[in-house]
Amino acid sequence: MPGLGASFGRGGATNTQQDLANSDCIVIEGSNMAECHPVGFQWVTEAKARGAKVIHIDPRFTRTSAIADLHVPLRAGSDIAFLGGLIKHVLDNDLYFKEYVVAYTNAAALVREDFQDTEDLDGLFSGYDPENRIYDQESWQFETEPSTTSLDDPAEAHEQEELSQQESVKRADQAHAAGSGGPPLAAKPKRDETLHDPRTVFQVLKRHYSRYTPEMVSEVCGIEPEVFLKVAEWVTANSNRERTTAWVYSVGWTQHTVGAQYIRTASILQALLGNMGRPGGGILALRGHASIQGSTDIPTLFNLLPGYLPMPHADEHATLHDYVADAEGAGGFWGNKRAYMVSLLKAWWGDAATAENDFAFDYLPRINGDHSSYRTISDMIEGKVPGYFLVGENPTVGHANGRMQRFGLANLEWLVVRDLQFIESATFWQDGPEIETGELVTDQIATEVFFMPAATHVEKEGTFTQTQRMLQWRDKAVEPPGDAKSDLWFYFHLGRMLRERLKDSTDPRDRPLLDLTWDYPTHGPDDEPSADAVLREINGVGPDGELLSSYMEMKDDGSTSGGCWIYTGVYADGVNQARRRKPRQEQNEVAPEWGWAWPLNRRVLYNRASADPEGKPWSERKKYVWWDEAAGRWTSTGDVPDFEATKPPSYVPPDGAKAQAAIGGADPFVMQSDGKAWLYAPKGLTDGPLPTHYEPGESPVENALYGVQANPAREEIRAPWNRANTMASDVFPYVFTTYRLTEHHTAGGMSRTLPYLAELQPEFFVEVSPQLAAERGLENGGWATVVSGRAAVEARVLVTERMRPLKLKGGKVIHQIGIPYHWGERGISTGDSANDLLGVVMDSNTHIQESKAATCDIRPGRRPRGPELVEFLEGYRTRAGMQSGMVPVGGRAPVET
Repeated sequence: MPGLGASFGRGGATNTQQDLANSDCIVIEGSNMAECHPVGFQWVTEAKARGAKVIHIDPRFTRTSAIADLHVPLRAGSDIAFLGGLIKHVLDNDLYFKEYVVAYTNAAALVREDFQDTEDLDGLFSGYDPENRIYDQESWQFETEPSTTSLDDPAEAHEQEELSQQESVKRADQAHAAGSGGPPLAAKPKRDETLHDPRTVFQVLKRHYSRYTPEMVSEVCGIEPEVFLKVAEWVTANSNRERTTAWVYSVGWTQHTVGAQYIRTASILQALLGNMGRPGGGILALRGHASIQGSTDIPTLFNLLPGYLPMPHADEHATLHDYVADAEGAGGFWGNKRAYMVSLLKAWWGDAATAENDFAFDYLPRINGDHSSYRTISDMIEGKVPGYFLVGENPTVGHANGRMQRFGLANLEWLVVRDLQFIESATFWQDGPEIETGELVTDQIATEVFFMPAATHVEKEGTFTQTQRMLQWRDKAVEPPGDAKSDLWFYFHLGRMLRERLKDSTDPRDRPLLDLTWDYPTHGPDDEPSADAVLREINGVGPDGELLSSYMEMKDDGSTSGGCWIYTGVYADGVNQARRRKPRQEQNEVAPEWGWAWPLNRRVLYNRASADPEGKPWSERKKYVWWDEAAGRWTSTGDVPDFEATKPPSYVPPDGAKAQAAIGGADPFVMQSDGKAWLYAPKGLTDGPLPTHYEPGESPVENALYGVQANPAREEIRAPWNRANTMASDVFPYVFTTYRLTEHHTAGGMSRTLPYLAELQPEFFVEVSPQLAAERGLENGGWATVVSGRAAVEARVLVTERMRPLKLKGGKVIHQIGIPYHWGERGISTGDSANDLLGVVMDSNTHIQESKAATCDIRPGRRPRGPELVEFLEGYRTRAGMQSGMVPVGGRAPVET
């Protein structure tokens, strides 16, 4: 979540779904909330019933659009142009919330004189290295106030020299440097509170978006200027002291080569309008599974540790001191990084983690670059990865470029699949599409597959952390069938068995495993580990063994432990707060006693911003958190103030203050070094301090704004099994976007095997407009073949006016095709996989693939089969002027430099 993290300091939804009912305007963009998040959508309908305007911005007309007051059918991949146009409209017409912007954002900060913008460099920022396709961010930084730290001290000077030497590493590996929170600043920036200085962020922002006019938005996005202006009117009319607008997004934004910057653009807009930290405002990041938020909080990501602490880097972090040095003198709660990290190390290694051994910091693995999913798959194809665990993932259907995924799995020595049933990623060696084409031969695949049946969510106990940062405890409802076991059971007993086998080892490399605190109590005939005990460990304990109630109780001396600092308090007062279920009628509207939200049960983040700098509510109508002078503390209508409870609005940090002590009483964004929302991000993102419109990695048109076509920092994997369609190609003239259906769930493993769901959506289909159907001879209900440089898939045709042709600059008409991605070879309802069409091109901040905008061709009839399909695709690549996509049997073709 670097878009939200760099903007505000935390990578999580800022408000709750229930809080949408308090909105005066709701913009849903990058999400089909009604169909993909139907339970939460009830609060959108509640807001509408109370008089709120609802706007849906999406390439397709969907069930969300049908409920909305306005549907805006923009071109897939053009959202930054649209949002940038809104920013320009706000700035040009003085519609920003001036008091909020000056006090609570970095609009007044001065950017260095040597910074050059995309307006100066035709689509590039200063510092770009074209050979390595990365930015040196030095020129992006602020002019700073004089440091209060003297470098006369040789130790201080040596430390600064070490940090300087590390900068070259950070430049090459920036995506992994800041976790998912606000990156620390060495000093607070100089400010011009009048906003007149041409180097203020405010003026830089004005220049940056100067060309994002309504006419430009129309030409790039394919929408009428009057529609754009209607959105601008509704949003700005509902963003002021008395009214608030909320923005809602999902993977329709994240799955782009500029996905993090999409979120940054919305963050800038919401901060300018004063909608952050206020009821009915904020930015709601919808997560598509019950615990996707949880799997980033306590991560299944290679570059994060629990609580969004970055993974140590092999070339930067030889010691714990090196690891925390960037935050040691910084302001904001990230300044306590050492306490969070030491407590984590104590939770994992207990008595074996001591001050003398750097709290076992050396036990942690290090990263040295990109080890994300797609890079790992490419390493598999090249024979660099012997074994792999697949847990709750079906990448041969659910990930981009299924052919690449299957080639990767076919070049392993062993594969462990934990799932509810035999998914395509467990049986690729038997029934994958490449078996039919001859690119894989079953007898030649050496991968040994171990299928381990998993328990479902109702067959195990524990917590979900859902889309609004809320932990909810679930009890086991029924016993899992047969050999199915919970994930907790699997990993606990796997660890137990490994430790037993290594118990007599004297090899130092085995100490991290043998010294782990691995003493969870078990119960029942299968020795199920206690999920409650795990949650207690995550919460953390103090020196007396008592459970911690707040991460502010964590110490950096080894006297406290805690498995995830942002979760500290989930077991406050010895009570499982996640298990609370007090009925709505028995508590206030915020419902703080239903589950528990990180951090410290705050439901609206940054809610200090709901009051003015003096601590008074901006208005009675939007009153939420305010300073109670008589009580000497912050109070609320029902939420937990996201601020130090007794720090008065008048507090001014003394010279040399660090961590939270460096945050002033009128600085609501307490995770940021300067306490401000960042309109301009000098650090934290790899591809620019301000969002810029670039075309998707595959686009049928040239960039109308700049000479730089696509994100210059995007990540690509060049290989025969991942050929990119040529830009603006007549061979691939159409845009396609993938999406979800209500009746099926992601890669289909939980839905295509169920008769009643398969009956509701029985066949793979594509949505096309009547105009495209006429242009290509497609018949409703008939067959069509969709082709890209990676694959060809066949699907039934749904001719519908929900897909609207768009007219761009120069009168060029763009047709878009909607493709649901749930189908595969197994189950009751089977079909080709839409994700096979996608190439792997990624956002360099997140390594997330671009799934929502790519190019293709479509033709009537069914696709070729067997070896003829290979020749068919090669013919397309030849006509498009692409390199060959042919691979040897087994798929082991190398990555090209």
